[in-house]
Amino acid sequence: MRTLILMTSMVLAAVSPAVQAHAVITHSSLDAGPVAPGQATDVHLFFNSDIEPLLSIVYLVSAGDRKQVLELRHGERPGELIVALPPLGPGEYALQYKVFAADGHITEDVLKFTVPGGERR
Repeated sequence: MRTLILMTSMVLAAVSPAVQAHAVITHSSLDAGPVAPGQATDVHLFFNSDIEPLLSIVYLVSAGDRKQVLELRHGERPGELIVALPPLGPGEYALQYKVFAADGHITEDVLKFTVPGGERR
């Protein structure tokens, strides 16, 4: 019986880390509304795992596939990463990120967003 319990425990321990193997964005401040044109903005990204900012990188991707490295820092909550956006003009953009999670895994993805333009007459 002890052998069965020990083997079951070992199997569960081996499988458990695979369940949370990668950091995934659960939501972001971009979900609340558009980025205002011409204003520096902090974007809050919320992950299901704590993120190590010193081992992570976020690029702003703009027209022509131009990439700019952005400043990032820990937020107040576990798994919260704050990305500093510079003032942006109207257009289509993306945050391309490669983050190092506390569990030791690296996650890469792209988060697209739009900065609205002025009204045309």
